Amino acid sequence: MDTLLPIIALIVLAAPHQAHSQRYSERTKYGRLVGEFKEYAHGIKGTVYVVDESTLFIKGFAYDGTGPDAFFWVGNQTRPSPEGEIVPYPKDYKGREPPILPAISNADIILRLPFPKRIRDIKWLAVWCRRFTVNFGDVFIRPDLDIPKTKVLPEFKRLAHGLRSGNISILDAKTFYIPNLHYDGAGPDAYFWVGNGSEPSEFGFKVPNERGSLEPLRGYQGEDIEIQLPNNLTVYDIQWLAMWCVQYRHNFGHVMIPPNLDVPPALGQTKITTTSTTQDPLQMPKMTNCNVLLKDRLQVQWEMHGNEVQVQLSGRITINQYMAFGISGESGKSEMIGSDVVVAFYDKDQKEFRAVDYHITKYAQCDGAEGVCPDERIGGKNDAMVISGEQRDGVITITYKRPLQTRDGNKDKSIPSDSDVNVIAAIGPLNSRKEANAHNADDRTIGDLRIDFSSKHDHQCATTLSEKIEGPVLKPWDPLKIEGTKEFTARIGPTGGKRGYIPITGHPSWGIAWYINDLLIPEITVERGETYIFKVEGGFDRTNPAKYHPFYITDSSEGGFGQKTTREQLRQRVFAGVGYDSEGNPYPNSAGRYCEWVHKTIDQSANEETFQSFTKTLRLDCENGEPAILNWTVAANTPNIVYYQCYTHNNLGWKIRVTGASAGLSSATPLYTTSAAVLVHLLVLALNR
Repeated sequence: MDTLLPIIALIVLAAPHQAHSQRYSERTKYGRLVGEFKEYAHGIKGTVYVVDESTLFIKGFAYDGTGPDAFFWVGNQTRPSPEGEIVPYPKDYKGREPPILPAISNADIILRLPFPKRIRDIKWLAVWCRRFTVNFGDVFIRPDLDIPKTKVLPEFKRLAHGLRSGNISILDAKTFYIPNLHYDGAGPDAYFWVGNGSEPSEFGFKVPNERGSLEPLRGYQGEDIEIQLPNNLTVYDIQWLAMWCVQYRHNFGHVMIPPNLDVPPALGQTKITTTSTTQDPLQMPKMTNCNVLLKDRLQVQWEMHGNEVQVQLSGRITINQYMAFGISGESGKSEMIGSDVVVAFYDKDQKEFRAVDYHITKYAQCDGAEGVCPDERIGGKNDAMVISGEQRDGVITITYKRPLQTRDGNKDKSIPSDSDVNVIAAIGPLNSRKEANAHNADDRTIGDLRIDFSSKHDHQCATTLSEKIEGPVLKPWDPLKIEGTKEFTARIGPTGGKRGYIPITGHPSWGIAWYINDLLIPEITVERGETYIFKVEGGFDRTNPAKYHPFYITDSSEGGFGQKTTREQLRQRVFAGVGYDSEGNPYPNSAGRYCEWVHKTIDQSANEETFQSFTKTLRLDCENGEPAILNWTVAANTPNIVYYQCYTHNNLGWKIRVTGASAGLSSATPLYTTSAAVLVHLLVLALNR
């Protein structure tokens, strides 16, 4: 059956929204149509669309590039004029002034209006020559144009594992923005999950996390993240977004997606810089060339694309450090003085990755004229543009691009397109200005290092620093025991990751387990003939499976009696916590209010050497109500080992060791501690199924 689920999910996903998707396909996938450029000179062509309140998209743009001072130009005058304003191209250019518009042939272009300007503030888009005040081509924007807008949804429904968030936004047809996300990270197989229907189900699809990874979700502590629907899936194809445990088929929380959305198309235009600094290295741009700069600490990967080079630096650095790489200041020798380098780092205040073009004239901090200076501080331009960034497992990786040739005078070195060149690299601390500070002698490249930026398969790295690093083997906590006690509380709590439930039991974990007298799955010792009281606080809300955990005692090390077939139920022996109605159907009778030990932040089990210290990272949350009371008198024929378990879920409990005189078990002893009539009824049900 499980092998059919992806196929069934695809059918279920597609069917309910077929008409909805058809309505979407009838609208342009590029946004609201503005019109075609009217061409006056230099071969201006292209179809213009409004994507959202601050973004334009030009389909098939063309320009011959021969204008001496041409830019994209917008304004609110009746026609293009010198009173207009430049629209930066590329859209993410961060220098003082965008470069002059180059020759472009049939390219798709995204333009973001300069902040705080919006589409409603402009009447036209033009290609304008500033020097000669000439309009090469324009298109006019209707004042009544209906602009696609971001859709704000409610927060995640809070069902399990501390899941909560702020109001979720649909930024575009493929992108969700989830602010202030909290999740304890204790679900064993949890993913962002989408599908159709009135509520989440196993018929859905995984959505990569904010790193672009399909690994089980980590914990979140109030982070703002973005996730994107995979493949060709759009928000017009789904009815809910959830956090879902695939292995146990449980919903930790979800939000419904309304019909008749009118959100911006997914063209990469509405991404928000999030507070998450972790990305999946497998999703970073792939390079065909790699070289080790500092052993086990700094590597560079690169590729040349036309008149640009794309560079990826990976360094074992902190967020208070930088990594620098660039062209030597002296031909035929790797020399720092006179060099042209890019300093890359994570700006924790601005919460963004940065790549800054530097010119180095002295072994000193920049004084505004000389030293280790950003080009922009000494009258130049920043010709490096960040493409992407990540922080993972102690490694910061930043990808940027820069032109082979720049117009920045003697501050920038040319990168040869057909031969190798000497390079230098270093890592070091940032100063209070977020500029490169002095590095240690062993934190820079030694000797002459040469790189051919035009090479195709120069791969001298055995591994990449950004490959996933397996942490140290975690020592399991010592198993806990309870002896000489006749009264117990039974509550829910986290499993303790790789130190707790899994190594103790050898069973898979759902992410929660029973806490008996506030101890994680202790081994309990009882005596035959004695009566024991369990105050059960596993939740009584049947409509929320994530918080419905009736308690029972069985000879099954797995539990989950209520989810088993009749034949499977017949293989378990039940000693307490299960009743039977007049027709012999089983039901749980020990649930009570819901009490759970929850993480104060995220799961800290990997950092805590003992369970006792781990408990300091937890807090107890209890809902209103009373506990259920389970009285259990241990029969003389009870086996030496039984288990306390959850009626509705597998693998939440552990052992009860039974001592004292035993009456033994004969072949005539029934499997159930229930009446012969019930047993016969169950056997009939089993035979009929």
